[in-house]
Amino acid sequence: MRNTPDLIQADREQDAVPIHLVTKDGFDDWLKTLKSAQRAALSGQKFDGTAATTAIVPDGEAWFAVGGVADPDSMNSYCLAKLAEVLPAGTYRLVGFDPGAAIHGWLTAQHSFNRYKSDVDEVGPRILLSKQFNAIDNGLAEARAVNLVADLVNTPAEDMGPAALEDIAAGMAKKYGAELTVTKGDPLEREHPMIHAVGRAAARHHAPRLIELTWGDAKAPRLAIVGKGVCFDSGGLDVKSSSGMLLMKKDMGGAAHALALADLVMGAGLPVRLHLLVPAVENAIAGNAFRPGDVLSSRKGLTVEIGNTDAEGRLVLGDALTKASEEYPELIIDFATLTGAARVALGPDFAALMTRRDETAQEFLDAGATCDDPPWRLPLPEAYAEWLKSDIADVNNTHGNSYAGASVAGLFLDKFVGNHKDGTPIDWAHFDTFAWRPFPKPGRAKGGAAYGLRAAFRMVQTRFGKNGSGSA
Repeated sequence: MRNTPDLIQADREQDAVPIHLVTKDGFDDWLKTLKSAQRAALSGQKFDGTAATTAIVPDGEAWFAVGGVADPDSMNSYCLAKLAEVLPAGTYRLVGFDPGAAIHGWLTAQHSFNRYKSDVDEVGPRILLSKQFNAIDNGLAEARAVNLVADLVNTPAEDMGPAALEDIAAGMAKKYGAELTVTKGDPLEREHPMIHAVGRAAARHHAPRLIELTWGDAKAPRLAIVGKGVCFDSGGLDVKSSSGMLLMKKDMGGAAHALALADLVMGAGLPVRLHLLVPAVENAIAGNAFRPGDVLSSRKGLTVEIGNTDAEGRLVLGDALTKASEEYPELIIDFATLTGAARVALGPDFAALMTRRDETAQEFLDAGATCDDPPWRLPLPEAYAEWLKSDIADVNNTHGNSYAGASVAGLFLDKFVGNHKDGTPIDWAHFDTFAWRPFPKPGRAKGGAAYGLRAAFRMVQTRFGKNGSGSA
């Protein structure tokens, strides 16, 4: 991808093509300010101010662009995205406005995943000028993080296996001076038996591992970020259909979100003790694969009966959440492409959010509202916990009916999130995210996608930032 900061530059009155923003309601009045030839040009392009539409208008020997927006006074993240997708390469300046939050869509609209293409149609950069350039570091970082998630999820499993996730974490550790620990082989089997069991059938170069990164002042409030890193999910012996397996390169989307959020936290220098955990596995099929009906031990000490090998994500997360809890963090955030039930309930555009505390849920919802990245809260109803009972073990990894699949999966995870030393529950938030956009929108290409990432970062900034309380 292009270097993101280069697409937004400080406005020093350099030459630039003007961009006018027009609403559908205000279009007729604005049209009266134009020359007849310009009105004719707009008519020929059937432009009427509808949001996410664009046109080019002659202006003597030059020209200007016009974009339809819902409300230019409160521009959202994607109101300039269509312009960034269709305008010719060049430098542009908004007339009467600063891009503000809309830089996000301007940047993501120009991102493309072309790692495997030999013939790339390179249009050239569209550069947007900003008078507030020195105040948009946060927006630039968020766009880079969203693009990182897209790239990781779009990469096929052969090139984005557990070792590749380890390499990415190692690169971040080197960049920020963090400590990287990777557990695999016999130590993984002893210390994190569910992670090992899920990944043990994979080929040697995709061997399972727990990737951990720690960063920041050891005395600072502890923040744990956990991401499901199932780099390919065949379903195991409860094998998926061919159509169900087609997108399973994206089953490490939770890990992609976790890595991107960790990068944002470290890049912003937030005053936290960060603990990133990525259980990285491939749920493969082989003679040594774990089986339906097996009983697995766990780091927590609970035994888990396997009702379905395709409910593997909650198993690897269970061991990772247990490990995260042992440090008594003030907050644990996990991301996972966990259930189809969440997609049925919410569609692809909203990450399902589950929390132990109402106040924590509201923090995430409020944060998402500030950046056009709203999660949607689902409950963790204790009444459904009995559905996870097993006749022969402490708990089953699935339930025997088709109801409330996302919430029941959340209840399973809740069993592995610990308490503080005084017995109070550790504050925990679970994002069940699709990590994939099946239908393109301006600034949001079809393919790998981040949902809930920006909301989580804004929430963490508010709670733990230099002006935050640093307490749960």
